[in-house]
This record gives sequence, structure tokens and C-alpha cells, in this order.
Amino acid sequence: MDDGFFAGQLLIAMPGISDPRFERSLILVCAHDARHAMGLAVNRPVEGLTVPDLLARLDIQSQIKAPPDLVLMGGPVERERGFVLHTDDYIAEHSLEVGGGLALTPTRDALEAMAQASGRPRRSALALGYAGWGAGQLEDEIKENVWLTCEPDEQLIFGGHHDHKWAQALGKLGVDPERLSAVAGRA
Repeated sequence: MDDGFFAGQLLIAMPGISDPRFERSLILVCAHDARHAMGLAVNRPVEGLTVPDLLARLDIQSQIKAPPDLVLMGGPVERERGFVLHTDDYIAEHSLEVGGGLALTPTRDALEAMAQASGRPRRSALALGYAGWGAGQLEDEIKENVWLTCEPDEQLIFGGHHDHKWAQALGKLGVDPERLSAVAGRA
């Protein structure tokens, strides 16, 4: 983040965020430069849709018994488009290295790798859609206290307790969610 960009960081939505689609969201920023930013919500499951269900719908034969992880709603943009967020022990031709041992692959290759007994990423999550920002928009939102940032960890990214991830991320910063106000101030 020395370059002023937030790729590889987690965004923690502050109370009072003006967009209800992001209330209590935890978003991993996967790409960020002067022109745009892109991230995936890691705590918004699509109820009733599991990774094994989606693999079966796509006719991807699994060599392993895939865990019944829920598919995530990565964000409101292009909600029919899938992304696999995974550990960087698996890298495909179109993978984007996010940082912190994580990578993002938007192709079927990653889905097929998830279903294999070997050559698969150690940990992975499947998300539909993404969150996006135009030039300078994310930086402005952070200055306006819409988001806090923190370092990601595998439990926050890949853990299954989606209802608790927002509070856990705040806890990493030493912030008690009960003490947060929806009104930002300036000293």
C-alpha cells in the first residue's frame, strides 16, 4: 500500500454506509490503480447455492468430495460473472496475483482445478459479481470514513462464519463494533 493503492487490503464497511448493498461488508481489494479499483465481498453468501451445486450445474466433474462451501455474492457488478479467489499455490494463465499469498482467476480453469485431487489451490472461494470503483472513487470513500482497511488473513477470506467476519475484521483493528457510530466526525 506504499503506492497509495489498496490492492490486497480488506475494506470494512463503516456503519452508516449510504449503499445498503454494502452494509457490514468485508471486501478484498483485488486490483487498484489510478484508473479503477475492483474487489470481492468475502462475507456475503448466496443462500442455498454451494460450490458443489455450481460445479454440477457447469458439468465440471469433481475428483474429490468438495466441501459444501457457499458461493459468495462478490458484488453488484456483473453478478452472473464468476471469480475464484484462491491461495497463490495455484496460478493459471489469466490469474491476477492480489498479494498476501492470494490470487484471483476469472476463468473456468480455476473451477476445474478446484475439482481436482491434485494441482488445486490449497484454499479457494467462488464469488459471483464484483464491486468496482472509478478513478479516485475508492480513495475518496476511504477519506470520507466509508471504509476502514486491514490486512487480510485466510480465516477472514476463506472461513465459513460469514455473519461474524465483519466484527472479526474490526477486532483485528482493536475496534468494538458496538462502539461505532454511523456519523463520522472531524477533529
